[in-house]
Amino acid sequence: MPKQVVKQRSRGFICINAHPAGCAQAVERQIAAAREAFPADAQGAKRALIVGSSTGYGLATRIALGWGFGAKTLGVFFEKPPAGKRTATAGWYNTAALHAAARRDGLWAEGVNGDAFSDEIKRETADRIRAELGTVDLFVYSLASPRRTNPRTGETLNSALKPIGQSYTGKTIDLNNGAVTEATAEPADEDEIRQTVEVMGGEDWRWWTELLLEEGLLAEGARTLAYSYVGPEVTWPIYRDGTIGRAKQHLAQTADQLHALLGEKLGGGAWVSVNKAVVTQASAAIPVVPLYISLLFRVMKEKGVHEGTIEQMNRLAVDHLQSGAEPKTDDARLIRLDDLELAPDVQAAVSELWPQVTTENLDQLSDYSGFRDDFSELFGFGVEGVDYGAEVETEVDL
Repeated sequence: MPKQVVKQRSRGFICINAHPAGCAQAVERQIAAAREAFPADAQGAKRALIVGSSTGYGLATRIALGWGFGAKTLGVFFEKPPAGKRTATAGWYNTAALHAAARRDGLWAEGVNGDAFSDEIKRETADRIRAELGTVDLFVYSLASPRRTNPRTGETLNSALKPIGQSYTGKTIDLNNGAVTEATAEPADEDEIRQTVEVMGGEDWRWWTELLLEEGLLAEGARTLAYSYVGPEVTWPIYRDGTIGRAKQHLAQTADQLHALLGEKLGGGAWVSVNKAVVTQASAAIPVVPLYISLLFRVMKEKGVHEGTIEQMNRLAVDHLQSGAEPKTDDARLIRLDDLELAPDVQAAVSELWPQVTTENLDQLSDYSGFRDDFSELFGFGVEGVDYGAEVETEVDL
């Protein structure tokens, strides 16, 4: 395929193409951040499986473990390759860049592309671990999808981002025009709650872990982690008290079950890491969240405590996952990487700004420009150091 100039094409919170050079540059920037964050004597996982590894926290996890601990990483992802003039998905380009950088730097990094919810991909991944790694000592479940087909029932399930019990109306940003508006979410019915829990809860994480354990692919002392988000009071109707909250409760319960199982079988354990709010394609679609993140980013940047995905995953690895150390948790056994976000002074500042913000003063009171920049960078656009007027090769192999 001849090279082409790739310009960003978006519809609201959906970007329908990706820039290969921009994605590659963003990956290199995360690699540089990981190299700087780890002590020279840092020791941690040597062989890691990351399910949901091509964007966001999963991608940053692979980078932190690889360039921080020198870990061999096997990633599982579901991405589309380029086809004609159509670019690949951002996760495809991210993964291609990560694999190329790993080869350059003498690290082992491979991938499995397919539906991680399916039995076929679980089996293929197990076979790859057996043949190429032997066992893994860390399994990270970072899969975030709005839809899942349960391979045991054949039912296709869809998550719903809704409150429970009563409707909720709150401020948000219309991403089509940057207007501060009110959005109303109607309450979920029982089937929507059930489906959300089955998509976003802990069932698939448990199935993965049980398969790895049964196949003898988890090393002695192996650990597993899943990622979650709680958020502040302003987002509770959607997160903590809504359908997502029910799913997160199920995830935490699953962690306790897996912790007991791995502790008994291998002397290992399972934890949920509650991470900070960041811009993702999913978060951009949730009422309230774009406005909250825009205000939060302004406050945290002003206070010098803002973190992106790679900074969060570097901190997770250095503070919680080094060899011989137990993860630090709260009373509910959760790793709290959202501690800086939920600090009282940060939340007080966000709460003070919340009732004041309007369409007219959005750019003055918030970091909506930072939200937009982060959204574009998810797809390789607006990345510093990239010439977006130049032709690029979109046919990139993994």
